[in-house]
Amino acid sequence: MALRIFETDPDAAPKERTSFADDTVGRFHSGTTAQDARGNTIPVSLAEWRITTGERSVADAVAQLFGGQPVETDSESENFIEVLSTVETVSVILDGPGAIYSDLKLWNRNKLVHHCDGVEFLSPDEKAGQPCGCPRLFAERKQAAKDFVGPSPSIAVTFRLADDPELGEFKFQTGSWTMAEVLHIYDNALTKVGGEAVANLTLELVEYTTKAGRNVSYRKPVLTGIRSYNSAVAEER
Repeated sequence: MALRIFETDPDAAPKERTSFADDTVGRFHSGTTAQDARGNTIPVSLAEWRITTGERSVADAVAQLFGGQPVETDSESENFIEVLSTVETVSVILDGPGAIYSDLKLWNRNKLVHHCDGVEFLSPDEKAGQPCGCPRLFAERKQAAKDFVGPSPSIAVTFRLADDPELGEFKFQTGSWTMAEVLHIYDNALTKVGGEAVANLTLELVEYTTKAGRNVSYRKPVLTGIRSYNSAVAEER
């Protein structure tokens, strides 16, 4: 005999768990975390790509391609092997516009409280398709996110390595507003290619001096040189 405790309260029934793993073999990261003098965990931007995977053979391959050494970390993620590469640019293969997915999310601790595309809600189901109420101006969207009252970009780029396509698919996820600004350009370029495309995924250095005289430098993720994969292969012959 099976328990029937949720027949009278179906909304309380635990949802069937699905696998959180995707078909990617690893992740590319533009940053990491460290501890400050007080022992607090803080984000740290990197000048070269950090690559994580759960497969030793993949870790060995990317280390051979991009430098660094595979190191097993104590991460609870399935991608627990880390390679700190020595490159800021990798050549990637993108499978059309669908290789880049983006939306806007606002989290309160671990709870997703706002999920939209900038105009309409994407979830929950009862809100999907309704106006999300986000500001119309880009600058206002950024400020709302900075004030924790509006969502931030959630961008995922899925790709294979042009130097070793057979390794499988990797993913880079970012909340970069600078990348969000140019996603439409990437989409147009990939649509124009109309198939597999090759591009450079780069951590581009940005440096400037503020009006107050403060020097600022940071790295932003960019895709450059988007072109047909077939054309790129032909150029190398």
